[in-house]
Amino acid sequence: MKNWMLFVTTLPTENATARMRAWRALKASGAAVLRDGVYLLPETEPCRGALEAIRGDVEASGGTAYLLRVEDDAKYGFTALFDRTAEFAALFADIEAAHAALTSDSAADTLKQARKLRKAFSQLTEIDFFPCEAQRQTGAALLELEVDANRALSPDEPRPVATAIPLLDAADFRGRLWATRRRPWVDRLASAWLIRRFVDADARFLWLTSPTDCPPDALGFDFDGARFTHVGAKVTFETLIASFGLDRRGLKRLAALVHYLDAGGVPPPEASGVERVLAGLREAIADDDALLTAAGGVFDGLFTAFDKDSHE
Repeated sequence: MKNWMLFVTTLPTENATARMRAWRALKASGAAVLRDGVYLLPETEPCRGALEAIRGDVEASGGTAYLLRVEDDAKYGFTALFDRTAEFAALFADIEAAHAALTSDSAADTLKQARKLRKAFSQLTEIDFFPCEAQRQTGAALLELEVDANRALSPDEPRPVATAIPLLDAADFRGRLWATRRRPWVDRLASAWLIRRFVDADARFLWLTSPTDCPPDALGFDFDGARFTHVGAKVTFETLIASFGLDRRGLKRLAALVHYLDAGGVPPPEASGVERVLAGLREAIADDDALLTAAGGVFDGLFTAFDKDSHE
């Protein structure tokens, strides 16, 4: 048996702003409309919190609101009111259209569009209380769009390999020469920072024009055939964390940020700002060693803040 919450509200007709605010909040919560002023949501803590907040705003605006509990043994068919298939279908069509228009010249714009679509997908998923096949299909199409847009933007991005990640001792990787592709972007910059900060403090970096230029004595990362690269769903930064057992909460949050900026997925709150800062540094600094130094300051600050948050 699933229980439900019934939200019954009235607002003064002259307060159009409050009425619109309540309507938008109820729509954002995913509430089903039973009739004018009567809304329904499944009984969950997030849904209850959303309705309590709306009730507080309604009452502060001079209206009335009641939150009632309804027991349902399926005879009312409430679950069908929350079928999001049509909404996911519309989003799926937008994703397919963006994918069809993807070219190497439009990759940057397509990636921006993919991030807007990811935001819309995340918002819709939050109110898909009874997940359907349409959600899975749309999520898969969106991930494929993100991967293909990133590959079109960076044709030499490594393709994931399916292999186990062995646990390594950082002491065996000290004072080494590390090599990756020149003009590093987020995953390579973050990986180089991670190597120098947690694995090899004396690391030297070689920036390759082509992965085929990698010397045999160098430890390659973030290109096809490199010692450290994308493994399964992990980007290189995550592979390095797993390889050296770097179990720090701050690194886990940083990994989520790097993963999103490199491969797409669920956007962390900081993603847009960090991406703009790193893009600005990359545009302003032509020397890759100097770029790593500048970007390293950004990653130092993020790691410190994330690690501090985990202990508060």
